[in-house]
Amino acid sequence: MVAVHTAEPGAPGELAERFEAVVAAEQRVEPRDWMPDAYRATLIRQIAQHAHSEIIGMQPEGNWLTRAPSLRRKAILLAKAQDEAGHGLYLYAAAETLGVDRAELTEKLISGRQKYSSIFNYPTLTFADVGVIGWLVDGAAICNQVPLCRCSYGPYARAMVRICKEESFHQRQGFELLMTLMRGTEAQQRMVQDAVDRWWWPSLMMFGPPDDDSPNTAQSMAWRIKRHTNDELRQRFVDMTLPQAQHLGVTLPDPELSWNEARGSWDFGEPDWSELQRVIKGQGPCNTQRIDRRRAAHEQGTWVREAAAAYASKRATAGKQATASKEKESDV
Repeated sequence: MVAVHTAEPGAPGELAERFEAVVAAEQRVEPRDWMPDAYRATLIRQIAQHAHSEIIGMQPEGNWLTRAPSLRRKAILLAKAQDEAGHGLYLYAAAETLGVDRAELTEKLISGRQKYSSIFNYPTLTFADVGVIGWLVDGAAICNQVPLCRCSYGPYARAMVRICKEESFHQRQGFELLMTLMRGTEAQQRMVQDAVDRWWWPSLMMFGPPDDDSPNTAQSMAWRIKRHTNDELRQRFVDMTLPQAQHLGVTLPDPELSWNEARGSWDFGEPDWSELQRVIKGQGPCNTQRIDRRRAAHEQGTWVREAAAAYASKRATAGKQATASKEKESDV
C-alpha cells in the first residue's frame, strides 16, 4: 500500500487541512487558494505537457493540409488544426494561473526540458493516417481527458469541458473518414488497415506506463487530479474501440485480443514498453523533426510577439493619457 500525503512537511497546518478538506469534498481548488508546492508543481508539469501536445499535435496531420484529396477534407483538417491550437492556448492560460509564463514553458519544450505526448512522434504516411489519428488517438485522448473535467484544480477542469467536446467531434470525423475509405477500393481498404496496424500500439501507450511503473499516479489520484489509473483508462479504451473496429471491418494487430466473459471486458496483449521509453527519450521516428519545426516556428514568430506587445503597450499608454485628461477636465 502506497502512503500518500497531501500536506507537505512544514506546510501551515490550518491551510493544509483546509486544502485537504476541499479536495476530499470534491470541491475546486482555485488560483488564489493555498496549495502544497508539490500539488502546484504536478499541475504545472501535467498541464504544460498537455498544452505542448496540442501544439505539437498539429504537425502530423498538418503534413496533409496541402495534399488533402478534396476541398471538404481540407476544410475539415484546417478546422481541426485550428481547434488544436485553441486547446493549446486554453491550457497555457490555465498553467499561467499557477504562476508560470507560457514563454518559459515554450522555452522548456524546445530545449527538451519538458515533454509532450509520445504519440506525436510517429509519421503520417498516408491520408488514412489522418482518419486513424482521429479515431484512435483522439479516442484515447477522450478516455484520458473526460475525467479531467472533474479535476480538483478549477481552471484546468473548466478548460477541459470545451476541449473534450471538440475532441469528441474530431473522433467522429476520423471515424467517418475511415468508413468512407472502407467503402472504397481494395487499395483504400488496405491503406486503412496499414494505418491501424501502425497506430494501434502507440495509441495504447498514450495512457502512460503500467501502473506498477507509474510512481506519480497514487499521489495525483489522492489530489483528485487524476481519477483513474493508466491501466484502468487503457482497458476502457480497448473496450470502447473493439466494437468500433468490428463495425469498420478492420483487424486490430493483437493476436491476444479475446473477450473475457468473467470480467465483461477484452483481454489484450502487452505493448512494447521499451519502445515507449525510447520515444520519450527522444529516439522516436519524428522527435527531432517535431522539435526543430516548433523551434523554427517560435523563432519566426518573434516579430509578431514583439509587435503585439508594442501595440498593447501603446494602447495602455494612450488609455492612461485619456484617463488623465478626463480627470484634469473634471477638476477644472
